[in-house]
Amino acid sequence: MPELPDITVYVERLDAKVRGDTLKRVRILNPFLLRTAVPPISSAEGKKVLGIERLGKRIVLALEGGLFLVIHLMIAGRLRWLAAGAKPPGKISLATFEFEGGTLVLTEAGSKRRASVHLLPDRAALHAMDPGGIDVFASDLAAFAERLKAENHTLKRSLTNPRLFSGIGNAYSDEILHRARLSPVTLTRSMDDEAIQRLFDATRAVMGEWTALLRDEAGDWPDKVTAFHPKMAVHGRYGLPCPVCESPVQRIVHADNETNYCARCQTGGKLLADRALSRLLKASWPRHIDDIEK
Repeated sequence: MPELPDITVYVERLDAKVRGDTLKRVRILNPFLLRTAVPPISSAEGKKVLGIERLGKRIVLALEGGLFLVIHLMIAGRLRWLAAGAKPPGKISLATFEFEGGTLVLTEAGSKRRASVHLLPDRAALHAMDPGGIDVFASDLAAFAERLKAENHTLKRSLTNPRLFSGIGNAYSDEILHRARLSPVTLTRSMDDEAIQRLFDATRAVMGEWTALLRDEAGDWPDKVTAFHPKMAVHGRYGLPCPVCESPVQRIVHADNETNYCARCQTGGKLLADRALSRLLKASWPRHIDDIEK
């Protein structure tokens, strides 16, 4: 799922391309994409774009007349920018937004249709859609700590909770926790001040560095938005060497999500139980990274 760095770059590139331009035509190519009926999507046509905003992991086009067009890419949704009149890709295209200077295409790979588009009548409706997570760049340490300890959950769960923190998902939470040298299963209310400071600093550093990196890589448009990047330290790198200690990166698999971590850097060498594999292996499940590296 595109997270804060990816969404920020999308917002910046869209702002440069369509701010002040007129949305000439909207074509919804999949009926399940549009999640609102009032106002009708046709009412967005002919409206000038006043600005582009980020709302968590959503992209918001502020239009004339107080309307807000909200795009949520979810896991497999992506945005493409085509020259005016160019044909959008076939089955994966869910919607097109035609402007005077080009066409924005919303695509989604795979068969599951999770991406969504909402047209909202005013800013109050937009605020109602906000899950409430704080922006780590607009937050100080005290506010960050308060959110972190608002509920007693694992660090992985808390960082990816949109009601607590804005724009952090599965990929960058792995990178943040590796940078902070913290276990993904540490309970938030068990953390001391020093650990919270490390997490706060790591969160701002990782999100800032990756936003800058993706901004530089994007060029005119971010065509290769992915949750798996060769420059990541641990996310998507199961079995590969940690860039700090060279121990093999480990993982916990739960449902559709995979948490990657370095046991030597983050858990004192302890291997965290993977629900599926640890049940299968039982007594044979290794307990320490040294058991694997021998």
